[in-house]
Amino acid sequence: MSDIQAITSAIDGYFDLMYDVDDSRFSDVFADASIVHGIRDGKHTVRSAAEFRDFIQSRPSPASMKSPREEAIISIDQTAPDLAIAKVRIRNGQTGFIDHLVFHRIDGRWLITTKAFHVAQVFPAGS
Repeated sequence: MSDIQAITSAIDGYFDLMYDVDDSRFSDVFADASIVHGIRDGKHTVRSAAEFRDFIQSRPSPASMKSPREEAIISIDQTAPDLAIAKVRIRNGQTGFIDHLVFHRIDGRWLITTKAFHVAQVFPAGS
């Protein structure tokens, strides 16, 4: 498997985790020391991996709410043998995001070390 195929597979794991919030897969997607940050409601938020894990578990998963599953890889740029940056679009419930995911190859696995998000769209209730 090429590096780009492995990174694509890691992104697919991210999409699955964000949709079904299966906690058993969290450490297969995010590095222990990862950071998640972005602007939401005009405020900059920063969460550690543990805080982000608790946050996504604290609310109903999109799968449990039968929300539409919408996601796409916009770009992947492997900038070094063990570093890649991906730009993705993902819908989580009523919110559409543009995420910039920084991946590092750690112990042979591509893991997210930084997630920077942007709220791109809020969908009307019921859509």
